[in-house]
Amino acid sequence: MKDLPHVSDVRVPDTTGSWPTGLPRSLDYPECGADAILAGAARSYPNRVALRDGDTTLTFAELHDRALRVAGSLRIRGIEPGDAVALHMPNSLWYVVAYYGALCSGAAVAPINPAQPAAELRRQLDDCAAKVVFTHPSCAATALAAQMESECERTLVVIPATAAGPAGSEATTTGLVPLAELLDAEPLTNYRVDPDLVAHLQLTGGTTGRSKAVRVLHRNLVANVVQTTSWRTGHAATLDDGAITLTPIAGAQTPHMLVPGASVSIAVAPLFHGLGLVSHNFATLMGGTAILSGRFDPDTFLDDVDRHRVTYLAGSPTMYYAILRARTLREHDLTSVRYIGSGAAPLDTTAIRTLREVFPRAMVTEGYGLSEATMAVTMHAASPAVDTPLGSVGVPIFDTEIEIRDDDGSTVLPVGRAGQIWARGPQITDGYQGEPELTARQFIGGWLHTGDMGRIDDYGHLFIVGRTKDLIIYKGYNVYPQPLEELVCTHPAVAQAAVVGAPSETAGEIPVAFVVLRPGVRSSAEITDSIIGHVAAEVAPYQRVRAVHVLDALPATATGKIRKADLRESLGA
Repeated sequence: MKDLPHVSDVRVPDTTGSWPTGLPRSLDYPECGADAILAGAARSYPNRVALRDGDTTLTFAELHDRALRVAGSLRIRGIEPGDAVALHMPNSLWYVVAYYGALCSGAAVAPINPAQPAAELRRQLDDCAAKVVFTHPSCAATALAAQMESECERTLVVIPATAAGPAGSEATTTGLVPLAELLDAEPLTNYRVDPDLVAHLQLTGGTTGRSKAVRVLHRNLVANVVQTTSWRTGHAATLDDGAITLTPIAGAQTPHMLVPGASVSIAVAPLFHGLGLVSHNFATLMGGTAILSGRFDPDTFLDDVDRHRVTYLAGSPTMYYAILRARTLREHDLTSVRYIGSGAAPLDTTAIRTLREVFPRAMVTEGYGLSEATMAVTMHAASPAVDTPLGSVGVPIFDTEIEIRDDDGSTVLPVGRAGQIWARGPQITDGYQGEPELTARQFIGGWLHTGDMGRIDDYGHLFIVGRTKDLIIYKGYNVYPQPLEELVCTHPAVAQAAVVGAPSETAGEIPVAFVVLRPGVRSSAEITDSIIGHVAAEVAPYQRVRAVHVLDALPATATGKIRKADLRESLGA
């Protein structure tokens, strides 16, 4: 494949009317590590509350101090710049402390789903070569079990339980290093992170379904945080003595842009997910207070929005659908909310209209991104003066290009034609850790082959028309069928299996298995329940197969390939 594909249509979209009023097309990006994000917030908003977790709070100055103490302790324990530190925890105030502590030490952060079973957790920790694991009382037993099976030496640190995190057994913390011990260290000073170091080893599914670690460099993270901050606040970023500060862009303010040092959000998206983690850096850079909440409950969430006068909401469509079904939806004052951002999957137009009704002063926006692009690639303009059509995920943000190419990536398609989405910009990451062949297939000549399908209209708006063929999106999480199919086939009753996504009003899609049983095995409710349980014991909750359908034979092409489109059609997909 050539680095520069043939362009089959010279006409390019005119984004004059779709670009946010007053914002430049290009930005200056600070040459620094992500440690400068927290340093800038601590300098600009030292006494403002950065984190609220139940009755516990930390100001930006306090958060910075504790992060530097964790960084200093990690160095004492032998962690050097470039080493990996895993975060195996639910959302909490101390998650953020551990995260920034690891970043400030120069370590690469590997955020891991705390619901993973021990065997998968061990594999992920070994693949990332994590030398330290921060865990939580609710999942510490899994971390200990994973470590017992690993041949790698590593330190396990347990954070305190908080109002946001689920309760855990103190017995499971025996033998683990308490976070308080790290906080007793002297702060790490006079160290600035190299922007070419890895900031995140963001775990995601590869084309085979096995988790891969995306290498998000500090320069990628800083660039994407600056892009989203400037887009949403109308401020430019400047580096001053190791700290990023914000200054207004003349003429860029609109009624829906967020005000640095005055915004409040609720952290619902899990911090082990790229959407949650990168979004938190955005909140930090603009001096926003983040409310850490426990298990998501729509009525509690709405009460928090009202009580804390929240100005900014971010989440997946699943969260917004739950909010719109909440019993107390019409009982709260929601006029403080000025900006609503949705990502991870498309939000239907009916839901968008209803959100606009119940949040009367808010701008409802969508965006598109993926871990391989740090987080955001396109966004809606935060301005009612800019006409963004329903169904669009916005236009490419600063210094970002989108091309729609044909199936082999050799030709750029005309405006309006659907094809493969390719992206280029400063947020495009460094590829996959330890996967040079996969990296070479998806990162080509500075461009990222996203694996998603879309089209661009005459004004530069991107519309997503499909995802990688067989990918299942469950509550915003990617679920890859092939590993599930292999696991289903390890059940003694199963001869052949195919897993597809079935439509779900509450989850988007749910994994459903179609199986052919081994000769002599009769179909029964006991058999299908056994297959479901067999899979559930080996995977994270969001990956579980929700139903099993028994067939005499799976539909196949003449060459033997399973016709999954036929299976999806039988489910109404």
